Amino acid sequence: MPHEVGLIALIAAGLGLAMVFGFLATKLRIPALVGYLLAGVVIGPATPGFVADAGLAQQLAEIGVMLLMFGVGMHFSIDDLLAVRRIAVPGAVAQIAVATALAAAVALSWGWSLGAGLVFGLALSVASTVVLLRALEERGLLDTVNGRIAVGWLVVEDLAMVLALVLLPPLAGWLGGKTPAASDGNLLLTLGITLGKVAAFVALMLIVGKRFFPWLLAQVARTGSRELFTLCVIAAAVSIAFGSAELFGVSFALGAFFAGVVLAGSDLSHRAAEETLPLRDAFAVLFFVSVGMLFDPAIVLRAPFQVLAVVGIIVIGKSLAAFAIVLAFRYPLNTALTVSASLAQIGEFSFILAGLGVALGLLPVEGQNLVLAGALLSIALNPLVFRAIEPAQAWARRRSKLAQIVERSDDPLAELPTTVDEARLNGHVVLVGYGRVGRRIGEALAEKGVAVVVVEENREIVEALRAASIPAVSGDAAEPAVLIQAHIARAGMLVMAVPEAFRAQRMAAIARQLNAKIETVARSHNDDETALLEGDGIGKVFMGEHELALGMTRHILARAGR
Repeated sequence: MPHEVGLIALIAAGLGLAMVFGFLATKLRIPALVGYLLAGVVIGPATPGFVADAGLAQQLAEIGVMLLMFGVGMHFSIDDLLAVRRIAVPGAVAQIAVATALAAAVALSWGWSLGAGLVFGLALSVASTVVLLRALEERGLLDTVNGRIAVGWLVVEDLAMVLALVLLPPLAGWLGGKTPAASDGNLLLTLGITLGKVAAFVALMLIVGKRFFPWLLAQVARTGSRELFTLCVIAAAVSIAFGSAELFGVSFALGAFFAGVVLAGSDLSHRAAEETLPLRDAFAVLFFVSVGMLFDPAIVLRAPFQVLAVVGIIVIGKSLAAFAIVLAFRYPLNTALTVSASLAQIGEFSFILAGLGVALGLLPVEGQNLVLAGALLSIALNPLVFRAIEPAQAWARRRSKLAQIVERSDDPLAELPTTVDEARLNGHVVLVGYGRVGRRIGEALAEKGVAVVVVEENREIVEALRAASIPAVSGDAAEPAVLIQAHIARAGMLVMAVPEAFRAQRMAAIARQLNAKIETVARSHNDDETALLEGDGIGKVFMGEHELALGMTRHILARAGR
């Protein structure tokens, strides 16, 4: 087949089958990503029938990697990470260490080398950002405290894997793999040169790139040409990735990541992300298809116990580690379960690490197949893991002693400080959630001198509120003990500023049991949630779009003199 036709055949077959299998996957309520990987398996060399050009697929996969990492960089937020840094940073590092050690120990028991075990462990330790974001969005958890902790945790994991991609090539020879051609055999010198090049590239991007590329984007935007704007964004992403590899010797992935970081500093970053999304999605699909082409499904029959071990490490091992870490930081049971479910899968970084490990002679091809099998199965199982959160929490609540043990009932932040004047807590407002909405409500009430007790799951926020002499309790307001600490029995109103309708229902039900006369106020995202909450007897429900329309209408009528 001519080279040009081979490219067209690969794109046609890859995208066509990805659409079919992705559609079937969503109908079965599993992530479409599983369908994209299966499409690659079908057109790969391990299955009969049409076999796509693996060389062309690899080049398209490289573009897919660039655009995937570019998207990660575009969504990287220092502020979001800093907001949950006390749990996300040490938690992610500890979880990576535990998962890597566990997987490496298993790999060594199979007779693999230390280098193979290290790459294998790192590949199994990092969850998929793509899968996580979609799972949180589907469940309305992205803007919640639990969602922000999970995303911050994943950001730290991604940064750790970026560092691993940088360090593995110079360390490959020492770990038993192929020594890079540019290396002179001196490990420290090679490592120093590599880190120096990376530091120079990062400095150039953050000092020069963060000023030049947003300026360039603004100049192009002034032309009014939408296609030229999109072209500028894509050209910047690909050219920075390629230039960084050629001039500084860093990976395409790292270059594309920092391309996203520097463009994220532009005022036009949201438009850039939105208008390049279709192209990024298309190449991301081709990336997952190309990964599926590398997978040999026969490994499930050839090494079933090894596949089960890999799935066990991903779904059970590292999830239990994350669960224990979150509880050790005194966060509620609900947070620990959500973070654990979020991490019970692996994805794009695992594929990139496994591919690099094979290229460097560190990881056997069998290891790459095991990583791919673990990804397919863990991503397919992830929705079931998320659905198990509520039953698991309900089971723990039925055994209150168990729930008290795992949630550390002796937590000082779970009780109102003794300095609070409880005489003022009569007819006060219990405000659940102190995010963007809750903060504005709390500040407005404070200005009017209204007594408020804040209930918030983010411990850093609770500590900051207490430092400002604002009564606050740390915990899940869907737990009776937490609302009791907020003196709900003497409160006049419960304001639920959290964007979770089902949890708000439970909070309101508990509040009414403890205080039959309490007034309840909630927020919702759409008409369905509003109807659900109002049908449950919530006193007043505010929907974002409705209130925005009312506010704009009032302004327009006032300006029109009506």
